[in-house]
Amino acid sequence: MSALNSWSMKIEEENKMKIVAVAACTIGIAHTYMAQEAIEQECKKRGYACKVETQGGMGIENELDEDEIAAADAVILAIAIGIEGEERFEEKEEEGKIIKIDPSVVIRDPAEIIDQAEKL
Repeated sequence: MSALNSWSMKIEEENKMKIVAVAACTIGIAHTYMAQEAIEQECKKRGYACKVETQGGMGIENELDEDEIAAADAVILAIAIGIEGEERFEEKEEEGKIIKIDPSVVIRDPAEIIDQAEKL
């Protein structure tokens, strides 16, 4: 790979939209993981970087760290209950970069939610 191709790939990676999300439903089983999959699949279709933390029956999985949250262009909170660590997103909320929505809506129409995230 030439230096130019390597450099342009790095710029492309840096310019890729970054979305982080948390999925949590009342029981913490089906909808939590279905929402995670819906967000990940839609981001993959669009070539976006994406990481989804789940807070479900298995506890917190794929936990987002402060750097990942800070680097995100948008945050999707697909939650039907209070979540642990919600204060991590205060800065993004002040910036107007958060979509808070029920997991069932994300499952039903992930494209619409990612469209909204693009406009933040």
